[in-house]
Amino acid sequence: MPRAEGVRAVLEADGYAVVDRLAGQRQAIELMQDIGRFVPQYTGTVEHEVVYRPGNDDRAYSQSRNTIRAHTEAPGWDPSPRHLALYCHRQARCGGGHTDLLDLKVLEKLLSHAEHTLLTGPRLAFPGPGGGARTGAPVTVPMLYEEDDGRPVLRFSYNLLTAADYDAALDAAPAPEHLPLGQAGADLARHVGELFDQYRTQILIPDGHLLVWDNQRMLHARSEYRDEGRHLTRYWIAA
Repeated sequence: MPRAEGVRAVLEADGYAVVDRLAGQRQAIELMQDIGRFVPQYTGTVEHEVVYRPGNDDRAYSQSRNTIRAHTEAPGWDPSPRHLALYCHRQARCGGGHTDLLDLKVLEKLLSHAEHTLLTGPRLAFPGPGGGARTGAPVTVPMLYEEDDGRPVLRFSYNLLTAADYDAALDAAPAPEHLPLGQAGADLARHVGELFDQYRTQILIPDGHLLVWDNQRMLHARSEYRDEGRHLTRYWIAA
């Protein structure tokens, strides 16, 4: 079984790790528990099944087959999950369904001074627990700031900045005055999305493998897929 120390070292260096040589989901859980503590997700459970569920075809949502644009997970949680993990039971056989990642260290080098100032300056109200962008007490912080020890923390949601909702309808087009940071925030999100598509790392997690990444450092997204048999389980992990 892979050792948590080795996975932590890869996470520190690269921001993410793909873990193989696992004897099933139970061993993956044991490894994750050595990395940190599980955090309850939107429904109060520590496991979220990332599978296709009918009725979500018009949303950018984990249980749809649609593309999900760049974001960090649960930006309205205090604190946001330090690590995110996906255990793959069955990967899509259609060639889609990639998990895409972009390191903040790369992104910062690509943004203009004005865009970086927008990330680090205005305080954005990120809606908190409650299952969506309309409920829950918000966490009001800049999108990028430093902890007391100097470690940067990124909170970002393309959907929130462009559609005022985490799990936005595909046709959502609210007026700029209804967006959290107005037109400037939407423009930033779209540029980040363009940079993400250009510089991302694409990972098609093999069956029986575990992908873990630093959720406070890495943006992630998902590509569209067609294979309804795709099945992953998502975990949030505290430091």
